[in-house]
Amino acid sequence: MNALARFTFDLDIHPLTKDVWEDFEELFGERGACGGCWCMWWRLTHSEFNRQKGEGNRRAMRTIVESGEIPGLLAYAEGEPIGWISVAPREQFPRLERSRILRRIDDAPVWSVVCFFIHKRYRKQGMSVKLLQAAIDYVKKQGGSVVEGYPVEPKKERIPDLFGYHGMVSTFKKVGFEECLRRSETRPIMRYRIERG
Repeated sequence: MNALARFTFDLDIHPLTKDVWEDFEELFGERGACGGCWCMWWRLTHSEFNRQKGEGNRRAMRTIVESGEIPGLLAYAEGEPIGWISVAPREQFPRLERSRILRRIDDAPVWSVVCFFIHKRYRKQGMSVKLLQAAIDYVKKQGGSVVEGYPVEPKKERIPDLFGYHGMVSTFKKVGFEECLRRSETRPIMRYRIERG
């Protein structure tokens, strides 16, 4: 069955702004999605992240949102926040630049998709595909031309859901991303080039 055909509910996807901050908090819950991350992992150094894990990361993400910066998109089903995708210009994720595996491959200005978080009731229903398509549409509206992702291609057939927060290679392929470079057996760099005109 096609991932898109599995949806039996209407889905609304909107940028995370200060007006919907409480929805983001509701989706991420007390644990901040995973271990107090609050989707700050790619924005901080390792020591900064560990020092402010939990409440500190929540406050840091709230500061970003209140500044007017859009760190990603929220998905809703029947008014309930059920999914998240982090998408922003690559420069907003300095940890990528320091990564041996995911460092820049060229000087092209790219937007990066670094994280997915989906409410457990809505996993394995094609939500990641929908979120990725919405991210492409959002980047296009912002004038971007290249969307880059760093998904996982696990050696084992299945991995726990929480370890798939980068997204799966199969998901990116379904949306039309192509592999550009692989410095690690399990972590390719993939790109989607937005057509103009």
